[in-house]
Amino acid sequence: MIDHEPGEQTSSANVSWQQTRVGKVERARNLDQWPMILWLTGLSGAGKSTIADRLEQEIQGFGKHTYLLDGDNLRHGLNSNLGFNLEDRMENVRRAAETAKLMVDAGLIVIVALISPLRSQRDAARALVAEREFIEIFVDAPLDVCEARDPKGLYAMARRGEIPDFTGIDSPYEAPLEPEVRVDTSELSVKEAVARILDWLGKHAPRLESPASEVETAAAEPE
Repeated sequence: MIDHEPGEQTSSANVSWQQTRVGKVERARNLDQWPMILWLTGLSGAGKSTIADRLEQEIQGFGKHTYLLDGDNLRHGLNSNLGFNLEDRMENVRRAAETAKLMVDAGLIVIVALISPLRSQRDAARALVAEREFIEIFVDAPLDVCEARDPKGLYAMARRGEIPDFTGIDSPYEAPLEPEVRVDTSELSVKEAVARILDWLGKHAPRLESPASEVETAAAEPE
């Protein structure tokens, strides 16, 4: 029963989670893959979007079902109402993580390319899904290399004071301490970086025959 008027704001504390008969396990089996989040983090200009695009092409080539959530693209739709102050940037990452969680529940392999500068943000995203379903990929490149590339001219604008709180200039970037995969794009080509990620996934990523722990949990739940 809906106890509020259409369009009225509600708190999640007042709304019960609706249990459904079809869940992640069933969707994963139908897609013949185990879903996960491949979360690419790094400074602007490190190569996240380029690597994410190439990575998705490769995974699609294996017949898998993917979706790429690129930080810039999200700001054209889902996050178009957000600015670049600290609060909005935190919300930008939170929305991306929640969207990725829904896509994992749908059975997809989700690739997220987002600066996501704070460890706490990435830890919160990891906590949304089951163990082993969040793979943190650190797209690493020294600040001077990223600034020299500056494909969008953002560093130049930040240096001129036109973009306040720019990550790496006057706002911190907290590098991952223990990422599942690290690729240094000052040393590796896009092809080499993607190959390294795929190699790790081939050895360690969950799959239907060796999924994340929730398969056993779901199978044990009573009807």
